[in-house]
Amino acid sequence: MTVVTFIVGGILTATGVVAYAVSGAASLTALIPAAIGVLIVIAAFIARSPKAHRHAIHAALAIALLGIIGTFSNVLKVGELFAGAAERPLAIVASIITFVVLIVYLVLGIRSFVNARLARARARKAA
Repeated sequence: MTVVTFIVGGILTATGVVAYAVSGAASLTALIPAAIGVLIVIAAFIARSPKAHRHAIHAALAIALLGIIGTFSNVLKVGELFAGAAERPLAIVASIITFVVLIVYLVLGIRSFVNARLARARARKAA
């Protein structure tokens, strides 16, 4: 899960930096995906330690959940984007990318923790 966490953090950081550059550096809010990505990358670095792995990945997943909640209002504006009536189309696109990446990451993280728990339970029964 650590490798996936690094990848997700990298994708989000790149999304934020590209959004900021494409916007002509007009709005610092374009860097929000990058901020989320950097926090997730930090958690991934911490997760490399076996003692801190579980806690760091839990923290990364909590950050992902907050990011999902934070981007949801812009994702709901996808209709305006397709209609050409969006006030800030770049913000909607960046939010959609962030939202989708974080949803996939959250699902993968939950599956990973469930599988780890099941494996531990099987190991206890076998012992």
